[in-house]
Amino acid sequence: MSALASSTGRARIGARTLRTDRWWLPPLMTFLGLMAFVVYGLVRTFMNQWYWVPEHNYLAPFFSPCLSEACVPGSSHFGQPFPDLGWLIPPPIFVLPFVLGFRLTCYYYRKAYYRAFWASPPACAVGEPHSRYTGETRFPLIMQNVHRYFFYAAMLVAAVLTYDTVIAFKGTDGGVGVGLGTLLMVVNVVLLWSYTLSCHSCRHLIGGRLNHFSKHPVRYWLWTKITWLNGKHMLLAWCSLASVALVDLYVMLVAAGAITDLRLFN
Repeated sequence: MSALASSTGRARIGARTLRTDRWWLPPLMTFLGLMAFVVYGLVRTFMNQWYWVPEHNYLAPFFSPCLSEACVPGSSHFGQPFPDLGWLIPPPIFVLPFVLGFRLTCYYYRKAYYRAFWASPPACAVGEPHSRYTGETRFPLIMQNVHRYFFYAAMLVAAVLTYDTVIAFKGTDGGVGVGLGTLLMVVNVVLLWSYTLSCHSCRHLIGGRLNHFSKHPVRYWLWTKITWLNGKHMLLAWCSLASVALVDLYVMLVAAGAITDLRLFN
């Protein structure tokens, strides 16, 4: 005990890590996955076409809500308050900053891209290459502190996508119709709501600032459900990211005439 108490400083290890497993694989896969979504998102945004299927009321998630005068007829469900600003500022630019703001400031995504893109650190028990650490106290990382406000914007966007899904149940003859695109949109909004509600900010909003859960049984019940979802936040983050891209790609292919929507009825 005396020898341990008298020791000072940390062990001097020249190697960056003593781990012998493939610790570099998870951050590499995270980097490739996020980069694939970023590249697809940029191409899709500035493609600025094939996002509305009028016969089935399919609106691609990347273009919802479509609030610009540049939007094709029928795709603007909430009006067109913004002017057509040309190809440099396509319709998604007016909404994507709020959606990306929620994802970029998400606690899980921060861990993911800090490790995958900045190697800060790349994995547990692996030294990072940076000489100093300033945390999230300077611009732009200080913006991480506004995550709770992006949460409210994400709730609004999820509500809009839910509306898009509801109107996608309209059949070609004016009745009710269901196609493969409709089902994909349903899965997408379920995953988006699950990811959004599993957010740490939502958990705090539901159960925070309470001294006695026993005096607030409804909020306590909601808090337990949000806590259960919160435990799956990482899985929901990836599943919802993939579902957004998949639905957007499907709507694009149908709108471009590359494929025909598989109709289950009507």
